[in-house]
This record gives sequence, C-alpha cells and structure tokens, in this order.
Amino acid sequence: MAGEIMATPVLKWAGGKRQIIDEITKRLPRDFRTYHEPFIGGGAVFLNICELRGTMRSVISDINLDLITLYQIIRDRKDELIRQLHALSLGNNRDDYYKARHLYNSIKDNPVMKSALLIYLNRHGFNGLYRLNSSGLYNVPFGRYKNPSLPSDGDITMVSECLSRSTIRHGDFRIMLSGAESGDFAYLDPPYAPLSATSMFTSYSSRGFTWKDQEDLAAMAAQADRKGVLFLLSNAATDEVERLYSSFRIEKIMARRNINSKPEGRGKIPELIIRNY
Repeated sequence: MAGEIMATPVLKWAGGKRQIIDEITKRLPRDFRTYHEPFIGGGAVFLNICELRGTMRSVISDINLDLITLYQIIRDRKDELIRQLHALSLGNNRDDYYKARHLYNSIKDNPVMKSALLIYLNRHGFNGLYRLNSSGLYNVPFGRYKNPSLPSDGDITMVSECLSRSTIRHGDFRIMLSGAESGDFAYLDPPYAPLSATSMFTSYSSRGFTWKDQEDLAAMAAQADRKGVLFLLSNAATDEVERLYSSFRIEKIMARRNINSKPEGRGKIPELIIRNY
C-alpha cells in the first residue's frame, strides 16, 4: 500500500511542515513500531509518512479538542462530513465568514457540523491560524483570499484511510508522549519558541504554550530517549532551544516563514531539527 496514498492535509495550519517536509523525510528512522505525534496540527508529516509507508499504527493527539474531534470525524464519519461540507452554502465573503465563526463558537452538540465549519473557517481565515481568545472562543479574522477552496471529497477520503489504524486522543503532550515505548518513533512539533516578543503565535488553546511548556517537552524528550523511543523534533533556531537539547543531535535548516502580516517579514529563516538517532 505504501506509495499509493496521496493524502494532503485538510487544514492549512500555521507552522505546518509542508515547507520542510523533504528535510524531515530524509531524516526519518528506517524502521519503528508505532508512530506518535502529540502536536498533530495539520498532520503534514503524518500524512507524508502514510504516503511513503502506507497506513500504520499511530497515536496522534493534540490539546486542541476541536482539531482532534475533526480527525475522529474524518476517520469514523467521513461520509457525513463530506455531505455537511457540501451543504454549508457559505461563500468567500466577510458576512458569511463571520456568520460561520459565530455559529462555530455556539455549537455544542453537533460535532459533524462543527468540524465542517472548522474546515471552512480554516480555509477562509487569516493565514491558516487557529487562535482562541481568553474566553476560549475562536477569533481568527477573515482572510480575504481571492479564490480559497475546500478539500475535495477525495482528499478527505485519503486522510480517512491514513487514519484508519490511528488512535486519536485529546490531551496534553506530557500524558500522550509518556505512552510511547521502546522501538516507537515520535515526531514532536510544538508551537515554536518565539524569535521575538512580537512573534508569539501560540494560542492553539486558551492558555497558550509557554516557555515552561518548552522546558517540560525537552524533559519528556529526554525521558523518551531513556526508554528507547526514537524522536525527531522541530523548533525555532534560538540559543535557548539549543541549550534545552544540547545532549542531542541538532541540525539547522532553512525554512520559509509565511506567518507575518507584512510581506517584508516573510522569507527563509533558520529552523532546528533535533533527534536522538
């Protein structure tokens, strides 16, 4: 089955790894038992490994409950999701976008509808951001794209197939990563440490992702290493991050940065790839 699945992410995701997927792919371990990804986001790395190796045993998780619900819906109820997407009747305009955002924040008991709205908002909102305010409400503004598109039925079906052997969990990375065992492989893609005080895009949950979280992740990576778990981690190229992982293999690569409101603030910047093998 390897090589037959051409799955692409159903979401645009701030910090997504499609720009550096080749750099990650050539550093993947040759073999592993179960794949773990506790910051699944848009899932570009997971789907790329699925394309290369076929469906695999995996545990994917995230602190973002709506994101995890979406993946569960794609795996278990894809046909319902596809029908709901076709029934949305929402255009690429501010009125429809903010109507959808209000409905998304109001829905309590219709996970298929909420997942369809998440896809619409993600494809029409600003720069693929997922951002919550202090009240836990989605507040990403309208993106003003000329011709945004929703994922095709085939895209959703292929992602569903990749997820068919996946355990999909909602929870903190500390709990999720602790379940990895010797011979497993974990890809760790936390919200990046900020390069400056103005580059803090970490509000994927209502409490954000703090420097203490970065330190805890480094401690969890060290614990995984002692258990015989292989890991590869990506993060911002800062001296502080390098110090956190100084006992592991650190490589610097160049990646395109698109999450900036000013075009002159975009371009290639260094990132770190860290691994224990």
